[in-house]
Amino acid sequence: ALKRSELQVSLQSSSRVKSSQVNPPKRLLRSLYIHPCPVSIMAEPEHPEDNIPILQADRLEKSPTCVIVVGMAGSGKTTLMAQLQRSLADGSEDALASEEDGADGNGSGETNSGEAATSSPADDDGTSQATRRKPPTGYLLNLDPATKVIPYGASIDIRDTVDYHQVMAQHKLGPNGAILTCLNLFATKFDQVMSILERRSLGEDDGEGNNDDAAGGNSGNGEGEDSKPAAADDAGDDNTGNDKKAKAAKMKKLLDYILVDTPGQIESFSWSASGQIYSESLASAFPTVLAYVVDTPRCASSPNTFMSNMLYACSMMYRTRLPLVVVFNKTDVVGSEFAEEWMTDYEAFQAALDDFTTENSGDAATSGYYASLTRSLSLVLDEFYSVLHHCGVSAATGDGVSGFCDAVDRAAQDFEADYVADLRDRVEERKARRRAKARHDMKRLERDLKAASLNEE
Repeated sequence: ALKRSELQVSLQSSSRVKSSQVNPPKRLLRSLYIHPCPVSIMAEPEHPEDNIPILQADRLEKSPTCVIVVGMAGSGKTTLMAQLQRSLADGSEDALASEEDGADGNGSGETNSGEAATSSPADDDGTSQATRRKPPTGYLLNLDPATKVIPYGASIDIRDTVDYHQVMAQHKLGPNGAILTCLNLFATKFDQVMSILERRSLGEDDGEGNNDDAAGGNSGNGEGEDSKPAAADDAGDDNTGNDKKAKAAKMKKLLDYILVDTPGQIESFSWSASGQIYSESLASAFPTVLAYVVDTPRCASSPNTFMSNMLYACSMMYRTRLPLVVVFNKTDVVGSEFAEEWMTDYEAFQAALDDFTTENSGDAATSGYYASLTRSLSLVLDEFYSVLHHCGVSAATGDGVSGFCDAVDRAAQDFEADYVADLRDRVEERKARRRAKARHDMKRLERDLKAASLNEE
């Protein structure tokens, strides 16, 4: 047998020989390529859309809900994150403890790790008692590189990876440009963040590429990795589909929520390429919901401000295609009942707009084109409000946090019904395009080979 390099040399030298001296090899090549195997049984190359975690079986039930907190500067996003952390158990340590308990095989440890939420429906009493004993677990991420102090403990912090002030000095950027650059730099490492989130939330590495990471991590992850070969042997080496099912069956829900804090400069996250990378990456692995935080006292002072917030929420929803929850913050200052009424009752908003226009008749913002535009937009957005979830929360006192969690859970159900279904359609559409392109290329190759054989004859 020839070595690989020698085989390449022999093929190159044979191409320089006259056609009369190489008829047998050409007939052999003709027999191989003129009768190709069907496209349906050809081995297709790996594509990113072929292995999307959220499309795996039972992934939605066992995955935590990811909440991306967005909003205008000063709306209270960071304070809300701190209040949510106080209401949730710390998932960074609970996940590791429950992994170790699961590796030791203690049934009591698995119950204490938060698996009561995924137990069988028959054990209703035990599940409710476990839920009352322990609050939902959360895992927090900070994506704001410019903040100096955050009032909560972030398990993953962008400031540990990118220095905002150094980026501003080296690249000679302003504040907003430096924030955008930091987000772009951190996006190049976001695959590692996704690996950490999957290990912490599911207790199992989803993909062969994360095995090295797990081996270099904590002892709990190492024990979880050692149990993989046994599951693969039980499933059978001849059927890779059974291996995937066995791995999915081993997944444990260790977290209930993943909370992501974003910069106050909302446009740097919502309209940048890095922001799209973050949202799509999280949505490809976990049920993801946008939480748009609104400054309620400012909306109470002007219906125009309320309409501006609703327009921005609408644009973010249609850009990301993710379900959205409107969170009316600072309800300890002004209640959110008036804003929720405006979203559900068109006539109530029109009456409030009339009163505001009468009280500020001398202001240019309440008369003329601007007032007519606000009325027209309220009519257009009336249908948009029907697909929005909303709640009132006080980040200072913690009032309404339970209602916020309920709204997020309802939005997560919309994620499964709308986003996942749309994602499956997009994946099938891309696969159909690839198959059509492969058939077109194969037909063109056959025509070229037939034309070459006719010219030789």
